[in-house]
Parts: sequence; structure tokens; C-alpha cells
Amino acid sequence: MDQDIKDLEHAHSFWYADWSFPLIVGIMSAGVFAGTSMYYNYGVGAFNEVAIVAMLKAGMTGGSYGAAAAFGASFLFARILEGSLVGILDLGGSILTGVGIGIPAILLSMGIEAPVKNFPLALLTGLVIGLIIGAIIYAVRHFTLGQSKATFGADVMMGAGNDTGRFLGPLIILSAVTASIPIGIGATAGAAIFYAWKKPIAGGAIIGAMILGFFFPVKL
Repeated sequence: MDQDIKDLEHAHSFWYADWSFPLIVGIMSAGVFAGTSMYYNYGVGAFNEVAIVAMLKAGMTGGSYGAAAAFGASFLFARILEGSLVGILDLGGSILTGVGIGIPAILLSMGIEAPVKNFPLALLTGLVIGLIIGAIIYAVRHFTLGQSKATFGADVMMGAGNDTGRFLGPLIILSAVTASIPIGIGATAGAAIFYAWKKPIAGGAIIGAMILGFFFPVKL
């Protein structure tokens, strides 16, 4: 009897309630998006791996946010579907990469700087984005998977973000080669090192291109 009462209390508590999930995702997203705002303004504060943040840095210095936007958005999209299917939201792919890098890069590529540049607005923007992500995952699970025992192809969706991101590496190398030979060599070497390190080669290509580009800048 006592156990049944405890189970009932857990079912209605904040940490076990369904409605708390979007709020928790929103709070985490607010912090990560605000961290990106600090990095954009002061060069410190981003929550992610060095290679992933380097993509955003490349856009900040070179003006092209395509790699960061595509890489982050692909992760976010795949992780939202994956979270809905398997009930596990991968924080590294969805919030750190998707919300922290992908969405800011998309906004900056469109010339919308205020949500990233303004810290209070960054907090609010991240909160809203997180609430939307959490609500989507909850709705999909509640109205579809909650009514069936099927996996709906969850085994296929697992890791889709990683597979999508791998295609960016060769494109970045080709872009670096067209910029200059030294930058192309740096991108190729960086990609090879990251490949041996079992990390996404896109990040290595960007870092290698930035290092060689510093010593052998392209004259405009």
C-alpha cells in the first residue's frame, strides 16, 4: 500500500510529469544559446566540442555560416526525430550542436544578429526554442508512439545526424582548395588528423584551413 502511494506521488511530481519535459529542455536550451551569445560577443562561453565551435568561428571571421548551419541543423532535426522515436534526447546533438551552433548560424546567415548578440534576448530565444523542441517530442510520442508498440524505424534514425554531418567534410576541403593551395593543404591535413582521431572530419578541415590561412592569408 505504501509503495502504491509513493508511485502515485512520483507520477504527479515535477520530475516525473510529462509537462515538465519541455520546460527542462527549454531551460537547458536557454543556457546553451546564451553561452553561444557570450562566445559571439566575447570569444568565450560556447558549450560544445572545439571542432564544432570552430565551424561557428569560421563563419564569424569569414562571413560564411553555411557549414555550421548545415551541420548543426542536421543534428537537431535528426535528434528531434530520434528523441520522439526512442524516448531519449541526445543533448550533445540536439541542444549543444543544434541549438548552440546550428540555429545561431542560421540566424546569423540571414543577417538576424539580435537574438545572438543580445544576451537577455539570447536567453529568451533559447528558452522558446527548447520549449518548442520539448513540445514536439512530447506530442509525437503521446499521439503516435503512445498508441502503438511499433518502433516506427527507430533503428534507422539512430545516428542519422552523424551520418549527415560526415558529408560536409569533403565539401569543406574542396572549398578550402579553391581558396588557395596552402589553405587546401591545411584543410586536408586537419581532416586526416581528425579522421585518425575518429572525430568528424569537418571540424578538422576547418581548423586546418584556419591555421594555414593565418600564416598564408588570401589576398583580396
